[in-house]
Amino acid sequence: MTNCKNIKKTTGKKTFFTIIFIISAFLVVSSFYPAQVSEAKTEVSYQVPENFTDLAKMSSPAVVNIRTVKTIRGGGRVYRHFFNSPFGKQDPFNDFFNKFFGNEFQQDFKQRSLGSGFIIDKQGYIVTNNHVIENADKIKVKLKNGKEFDAEIVGRDPNTDIALIKIKSKNSLSVLKLGDSDALKVGQWVVAIGSPFGFEHTVTAGIVSAKGRIIGSGPYDDFIQTDASINPGNSGGPLINMKGEVIGINTAIIAGGQGIGFAIPINSAKRIVDQLKNSGEVTRGWLGIGIQDLSKELSKYYGIKEGKGVLVTEVFPGDPADEAGIKPKDIVLSVNGKKVENTRELSKSIADTSVGDTVNIKVLRNGIEKKIGVKIVKRDDAGIAGLTPSKVNEYELGIRVSELTSEIARHFNITEAGGVIVIDVESESQGMEAGVRVGDIIKEINHQPIETVKNYKNEIKKLKKGDSIQMFIKRVNGNFNVVTLTK
Repeated sequence: MTNCKNIKKTTGKKTFFTIIFIISAFLVVSSFYPAQVSEAKTEVSYQVPENFTDLAKMSSPAVVNIRTVKTIRGGGRVYRHFFNSPFGKQDPFNDFFNKFFGNEFQQDFKQRSLGSGFIIDKQGYIVTNNHVIENADKIKVKLKNGKEFDAEIVGRDPNTDIALIKIKSKNSLSVLKLGDSDALKVGQWVVAIGSPFGFEHTVTAGIVSAKGRIIGSGPYDDFIQTDASINPGNSGGPLINMKGEVIGINTAIIAGGQGIGFAIPINSAKRIVDQLKNSGEVTRGWLGIGIQDLSKELSKYYGIKEGKGVLVTEVFPGDPADEAGIKPKDIVLSVNGKKVENTRELSKSIADTSVGDTVNIKVLRNGIEKKIGVKIVKRDDAGIAGLTPSKVNEYELGIRVSELTSEIARHFNITEAGGVIVIDVESESQGMEAGVRVGDIIKEINHQPIETVKNYKNEIKKLKKGDSIQMFIKRVNGNFNVVTLTK
């Protein structure tokens, strides 16, 4: 019995001290818990704002509405269709048309358009899209306070769809700060401000849906995708982060798409804007090589474990790469120590290099890595930007072709001689459905050699509606293909 009592006493003491220890530990842990909960709440409230009032109030005064007037000479095709005699110059009723309509059908037609922009400094410089102000005769800028100004074009860059205009104001102007688009993460909140459909200073909010989108709008595609509502008229307006910084320029939408808008990353735009501000034009670097991405098979063939790098397919004689010793089948691994994973990264890296600078390019050749210094020269885009209607045909079969000039060959990184090159394919056209791509070189049509646009047009013209068309083409990658269409 004594032993039993002693055991009970000992057990009771142990239980008592155990309870005291548990309570003490609970109190210690609890003292930290509220702070953690508070911190978590703070983080969540930062990520999911209750409203955007302060952000909109702070940013809107620096966002402008842009109205342009463009003159269509001779009233345009539609105007002439209704007021010209339908039977040409030899029509006996021409005197009747001239008597009653005179030269009215030759009057100029004024086309008006809307867009947005944002002020970047006190001097009145405004960033917008090139397509907002391109070929405009008059540009009017309206501020949130209702004041209007005439604007002048400082410079344009069609390749990236960026333009810089300027207004003169006696009063101080509100300015937006440029942020860091590289630091932007998918899922972060963003705000778009602009004039969709002419509704000035409309504020919409959403998140970053994706980064690095390629939509086929140009050689330097690298878009931020967002589900913040963007509509016609938003073009050129800012995409703003929660700090009130511009991280993108709202530029494009997908026809019929909802919740899908695209903005140019501000880090890509900064260099363009600086060049436009300083010289009125953009200068890009040129290496002088044809390139393609590495497929899994090519990576395995060349023994590249990571599967990263860019294959050199062509080296243009006399250009920087040729003079430096870069050769076809070299694999570009890095530029100035920074790895390149695809053709887009390499093209952008070289384009952003100042003319005259020397870049150190690491290539893999026959399994051995080599470092090659290349002095960059100026890229000449005049051959592409200067295309005139006389050099191209209309959209027959939804395909637009051009003579294969040396300038265009350089633009598409090809050295092919002979044939015509496809420079555009309309969506949902016969050409697109058949698989014709921009950059394809049409060598033959139904076994007939094609050397010029005139050859191309004549061969198409020979065919009747419903006839089969076989196009023998060479792809940018060097492969030959046969595409079949029906006229």
